Amino acid sequence: MKNASKKINIALVDDHNLFRKGLIKLINMGDPQQKYNILFEAENGNDLKDKMMQPPFPDIILMDIDMPDMDGYEAVDWLQRTHPSVKVLVVSMVESENAILRMLRLGVKGYLSKDIEVEDMNRALEAIASNGFYYSEIATEVLNQNLMGNIKPNPASLYLSENEREFLKLATTEMTYQQIADKMNLSPKTIDGYREALFQKLNVKTRVTMALYAVKHGIVQL
Repeated sequence: MKNASKKINIALVDDHNLFRKGLIKLINMGDPQQKYNILFEAENGNDLKDKMMQPPFPDIILMDIDMPDMDGYEAVDWLQRTHPSVKVLVVSMVESENAILRMLRLGVKGYLSKDIEVEDMNRALEAIASNGFYYSEIATEVLNQNLMGNIKPNPASLYLSENEREFLKLATTEMTYQQIADKMNLSPKTIDGYREALFQKLNVKTRVTMALYAVKHGIVQL
């Protein structure tokens, strides 16, 4: 946990100025103790790169996905290569399975929709500042709001076949189920069977939550 006397620096990357101002208002409304400091705002990934030329650097970056010149995917990829200690919270209207999976693999710490409330923002920042994760209900219905500490194997992982483990690993990528079937030299029907069986075993309902569960419990290493 960070020292209470040290403020947590936050940067916002979004191409809509009005929305950035709205996010700042949300952060401040949920921060009566003034723990957070808005370090800077950026309009896209290229603008972010310019503002990350020298310290101080942000502890947490709130990142949109759809932006001109350099989008959120490219910006997060650049951050992981150049500033790996900076944590990223995605705040976006893009909530497709592919988008969430892609950002997960890029190492983001959280994923929120843009229709968030003060409480959502406060919980997300608290979790991420404490080295945890925060995904909205839309992004996942099985993850707790704050996944702390070391990941420990879940008993469910002990009963997975090698093919099921391979399927899980591939399911955390952007590959379609057809591509996974081709990669594993199996029929799409067999892949559908693996998916449904794993949904049952892991008690999840979507590919995104299955992938996040696998990562959380150490079944799949990204």
